[in-house]
Amino acid sequence: MRAVEILRTAERLKVTAGKDPTGLAAAALYIACRQSEKPCTQKEIAHAAGITEVTIRNRYKGLVRNLDLKV
Repeated sequence: MRAVEILRTAERLKVTAGKDPTGLAAAALYIACRQSEKPCTQKEIAHAAGITEVTIRNRYKGLVRNLDLKV
């Protein structure tokens, strides 16, 4: 649920334009895991989503910066 909230906020603030939806979803999931202290790695999420860790890292940085998230 937290990942969905992050994505909805990002969409409302127009920070998702031109970004791959899979990468954004994976980064939002990673942020939600970190905020709730659930053990997960970028590697695990990247493998499950079929994207690279670099994509998650880049989208993660953008979401945290643009949404002013505490991680």
